[in-house]
Amino acid sequence: MINPIEHSRTKDASNKYKVEPYAVAADIYGQGNLIGRGGWTWYTGSSSWYYKAGIEYILGLKIENGYMTIDPCIPRDWKEYQIQYKWKDSIYHINVKNPNNKNRGVTKVLLDNNEVENKIKLDGERKIYHIEVIL
Repeated sequence: MINPIEHSRTKDASNKYKVEPYAVAADIYGQGNLIGRGGWTWYTGSSSWYYKAGIEYILGLKIENGYMTIDPCIPRDWKEYQIQYKWKDSIYHINVKNPNNKNRGVTKVLLDNNEVENKIKLDGERKIYHIEVIL
């Protein structure tokens, strides 16, 4: 009941719940024609923590002191995912590949086809960067 995605596993359940499946609802109605409908999702503060957990701790994208690191912790069966991150006037296209079915453990990071340390200095000077992360 706490995990909002459980209310959106099917189209019927999603149509009943009617709120974002990535934000914890403050309440789920239990009476009348609103039974099962979520409410007050963005007022609890939980949505920001869910967002942070998803981006930083699952997808692994962390920004600190002008540097980006990517250290995902994902299900082994995820083969690949992409993130697009904008910092100031630059765009970072990030492609994470998981050819060995790992949960975590970055093997290699490429920035514009050059192998780099997994601590990329962010540059906001209207550039487009391509990052490939191999687990």
